[in-house]
Amino acid sequence: MFTMSQVFFPSGHKCTADATGHNSLYFSNVFIQILPYIEQQALYSRYDDTLPNYHANNMPVNQTFMPAYTCPAELIKKILVIPETEGPFPNPSDANPAGTRPFMPSTYKGMAGVSPDTANVWGGYPYEVFANMQANAGWRGILHTDWNNGTRPERIANITDGTSNTLMFGERSTKTHRTRGTFWANGFNLYSLSNAENKSVILLNDYDLCVSKTNNSNDCKYGWGSFHPGIINFAYGDGSLRPVKLSTDMTVFTAQGTIGNGEIFASTGD
Repeated sequence: MFTMSQVFFPSGHKCTADATGHNSLYFSNVFIQILPYIEQQALYSRYDDTLPNYHANNMPVNQTFMPAYTCPAELIKKILVIPETEGPFPNPSDANPAGTRPFMPSTYKGMAGVSPDTANVWGGYPYEVFANMQANAGWRGILHTDWNNGTRPERIANITDGTSNTLMFGERSTKTHRTRGTFWANGFNLYSLSNAENKSVILLNDYDLCVSKTNNSNDCKYGWGSFHPGIINFAYGDGSLRPVKLSTDMTVFTAQGTIGNGEIFASTGD
């Protein structure tokens, strides 16, 4: 188990950046880091985390189909897709260029937390996380963007709301706009982490429909969704698996997305 052997949870995104989170480069993410713990040591050994995520040496891993990270109900499997955007590469910057490299889609994302505003998300650029830490550090999730001069991976002791009350992973599938979907080995922002926001629109399994129902595209970029009738499956910080109903109370859902804001609620699947 990662937390037992490493004493802390993995990083949602592992980056380098300056003290305020600007001029970033992206390296591995949580799904790459836990490969040895799901019997994928050989694949993990092929990934060079001293090189940025987009480096040519790492693309064979990034393009590998992972059954463990793909729900059987997923509509499209084993087809490479070029994400709509990509992170800064090869030099550190705050750029957000159009995607050029194909990645293997998947289903599951990590829970990054609850945004204090509409612009900055915990799974976004390091400078967004820097701003959120100033606004309300307790609203961060178990998995978020980390960097050498900023936030670090979380220890179990930091999860003061309790690991059994805190969401860690969940399904994010979409029937439209696959370029804004989930890519297990993509270390950049929205492609492997999502948020908990107090809006039911973030649970839609249709990106384009989501965009038509909100004035903030981050609700859809960092949303959730599944092809299971009426539910989305989630894993909690203690390893338990529980479904979240699409009719869930979003106040409860957002409370379960944070690690330390003092909210403790029963499962949203009840």
